[in-house]
Amino acid sequence: MRPISLAALVLMLSGTALQGQVTLPVRFTAFAIDVNNMGRSHSGTIDIAVSRWSTEAEREALQKTFCEKGPQKLLDALQDAKPVGYIKGLQSLAWDLRFARQVQLDEGVTQILLLTDRPIGFAEARNQPRTMDYPFTLIDLRINKDGTGVGKAAVATQITFNKKKNVVELENYSSEPVRLNNIKIDK
Repeated sequence: MRPISLAALVLMLSGTALQGQVTLPVRFTAFAIDVNNMGRSHSGTIDIAVSRWSTEAEREALQKTFCEKGPQKLLDALQDAKPVGYIKGLQSLAWDLRFARQVQLDEGVTQILLLTDRPIGFAEARNQPRTMDYPFTLIDLRINKDGTGVGKAAVATQITFNKKKNVVELENYSSEPVRLNNIKIDK
């Protein structure tokens, strides 16, 4: 289980967000580093665009769906949600982000939390490997006052509710989240 992602998800699905410093629409560029694929490292620039923040009603609906009906229904609800932006690699198609929230942290840092389903390719859908059990993508950006920052992305994640412990748990398919370095607001 990934505690950093758990903290982000708890903030995402918890009460009202404090107003952050990032105004919309906004586009970020980041250098992504993924060291998880069988010892091979992948890296490259990604674009993240946010056109709107999710409403409190949208957050409450997702939270209720997850708590009452489980992660599969949360996935269905996310896929039906109106997009809030997109994420795109240099050599990939953009895919929609489905939930976006900003929270003001200490010392002028704004946390931007993004949640969506993840793209599933034709071969993966046909072959149904174990990765199909990890349908969520959770992104946690930390943006400084000057518009720069760092972040992490859990690209293939499973979200469950542990009733014994009364906590939300995340399990990443990979051993490490993707690191997002050199984040900049693209003006």
